[in-house]
Amino acid sequence: MLPTMGNREALLAGAKRCLIEKGYARTTARDIAAASGVSLAAIGYHFGSKEALMNKAIYEFVGEWSGEVERALTAEGAPDAEGAVDVEPLRRFESVMGRTIESLDGPQRGLWAAQLELLGPLEHSEELRTFLAGVQRDAGDGLAELLLGIDPAQDPQAARAAGSVLHALFIGIIVKWFMDPKQALSAQELTEGLRIIAENMTGADRKDA
Repeated sequence: MLPTMGNREALLAGAKRCLIEKGYARTTARDIAAASGVSLAAIGYHFGSKEALMNKAIYEFVGEWSGEVERALTAEGAPDAEGAVDVEPLRRFESVMGRTIESLDGPQRGLWAAQLELLGPLEHSEELRTFLAGVQRDAGDGLAELLLGIDPAQDPQAARAAGSVLHALFIGIIVKWFMDPKQALSAQELTEGLRIIAENMTGADRKDA
């Protein structure tokens, strides 16, 4: 355990490490305690249960990933006269998907896979259902703002509608990648598919795109 890290932070770091190395189902409380250098009792004291700790670790990981992507997108965009970054939504989508796919096959692969493992015990765990229900809106709002620039505070209905669809799409893309990475679409192909869907649903003329 790092000397500057408190027990709670050390447990979260240890849980992330275990999720990467062993996955959600195979990680035990003893694994996390060993990886964090913190006692077993501290897990209950700070989080209530091993599952609550692992869920929080996954939630933190997604938040950290989202922050990294947003910073990258800001760097890619060209600030206008007022300092706002203008990046076309489709370009943003392609950039986010590219970074996501790269992450799925990188060192943090286990943390993405752990999110899919949550679906297995979902039906039989009230604690897990409550946790996921609580983060659904945050996830959707975050994607609506990240990909479309919709401010959930200013337009909560638009953020909820668009964000929910984007979140479902995002989860589906991840699931399909883990099912068969070789057949999974690239970021460019996903973006082209989304553009074709949008044009056909809105009746837009592809020649004018």
